[in-house]
Amino acid sequence: MGERKVLNKYLPPDFDPKLVPRSKKPKDDLVSVRMMLPFTIQCSTCSSFMYRGRKFNSKKEAVGGSQGKYLGIQRFRFYIKCAACSRPVTFLTDPQNADYEMETGGTRTFEVHKDRDKTKENVLEEERKVEKEDAMKALEKRVLASQQEMADLDNLDEIKAMNMRHLKMMAMAHGTGGQDGGAGGADATSMILNAHHHIMVEEKDPLELDETDEALIKSIKFGSRSTADATSVSMSRLTEAQEDEMQRRREMEQVLMEKQQMELVAKVKAQKQAAASALNPLIKVKRKRRIQGDDDDIAKKQQKNSSTPTKMESKSQPIPIPKPSENANALGLLAGYGSDSDSD
Repeated sequence: MGERKVLNKYLPPDFDPKLVPRSKKPKDDLVSVRMMLPFTIQCSTCSSFMYRGRKFNSKKEAVGGSQGKYLGIQRFRFYIKCAACSRPVTFLTDPQNADYEMETGGTRTFEVHKDRDKTKENVLEEERKVEKEDAMKALEKRVLASQQEMADLDNLDEIKAMNMRHLKMMAMAHGTGGQDGGAGGADATSMILNAHHHIMVEEKDPLELDETDEALIKSIKFGSRSTADATSVSMSRLTEAQEDEMQRRREMEQVLMEKQQMELVAKVKAQKQAAASALNPLIKVKRKRRIQGDDDDIAKKQQKNSSTPTKMESKSQPIPIPKPSENANALGLLAGYGSDSDSD
């Protein structure tokens, strides 16, 4: 067991490698290669499957002829045997597509990833055609691309700013270490605090006052207007009584405004009613003039009706007609005329 995995072998002093005979092999001899199948194969004889990744002891040879090379790249042919029926199966390398090509002895099964790549290519081709035909679609795509480019530039600027900060921190750390005389450098915590303070000093606070703001603040004088200078700005704080007076005035103004709004609404309603009455006038009843002989005619008709009773009178009493007076209205006259016409 000790001689099975030796790394060094004893060579005698009189060993001459030139005297060792060399075996001569033909130039196009097959080379044994231990390999795995690059794709799934179905045998043409027994219809059994040999799946992708299965290991085989194959034989390799260089392909000759016009199809032996592609752009100077040598193609190779591999020989294997079916695991079920021992039929020879051959396939070739395909440097043009960075793949393998089935030759004899079986068929290559369907592969999803190839179909997916082909589908992506078809989709991209369709998008290119649509962009050529539709100008608005192409414009929208260019706008989105420009927005993405602007976002990428912003991100790049942020990264550059962060790198500059890191460089400043490193420079400050090296400077502090040099001042210490190389005695181990500054403490990490103090170095970070110093770098942070340095960055805060360089960056200007947006709330910080400049010289103009300071001069304006100094020019303001607080107090009564009589004591202040005429050219300067005077300011004074309101008292509680003044604040109450201002609040009372605001409430009075609000009440007055509400009152004006209500008056305006009532005025608009009145205008609407006047317009409606002008469009739809009331129907007026015209009274008939009274004649002196009308009373005599009515009395004669009543006597005639009483002398010649009808069947209706036997069953029911006649309706007495009142004598019209001067104060009778037009509706009463109309009712009387209706009864006379019926009796006639």
